[in-house]
Amino acid sequence: MRILLKVGITAVALWAATALVTGISLGDQTTGRRVLTLVAVAVIFGLVNAVLKPIIKTLGCAFYVLTLGLIGLVVNALLLWLTSEVAQRFDLPFEVDGFWPAFWGAIVVGVVGWLLHLFIPDDDDDD
Repeated sequence: MRILLKVGITAVALWAATALVTGISLGDQTTGRRVLTLVAVAVIFGLVNAVLKPIIKTLGCAFYVLTLGLIGLVVNALLLWLTSEVAQRFDLPFEVDGFWPAFWGAIVVGVVGWLLHLFIPDDDDDD
C-alpha cells in the first residue's frame, strides 16, 4: 500500500514539474491519459532511482564530499533526463528537452515530493 502512495506522490511531483518547467512536457492528451502517463513515468523514475542512484553515490562518493552534495542536483537531473528517454522507448509522451529543464525539473520533483511526504505518517509508529 505504501509503495502505491509513493508512486502517487512521485506522479504528482512530476505533474508539478511539467506545469512549472518549460521544456518538460506530456504532449497533447486527455486527462485520463495524462494521469496514466504520469503514473507510468513515476514507476520508471522510481526504478531508475532505485537501481542507478546507489551505484552512482557509491562510485562518486568523493564528488559528493568535494561539492558538499551539490553534485546530487546534477545526478538527479541526469536521472530525470534518463527517465524521459526510457519513457519514450515505451511510447510514453513524457519529454525532457535537455539538461537545464531536467535540472530545474529535478529540483521541482524533489521539493514537491518532500512536501507531500511530510503528510505521510512514518511506518515505525509505536501504537
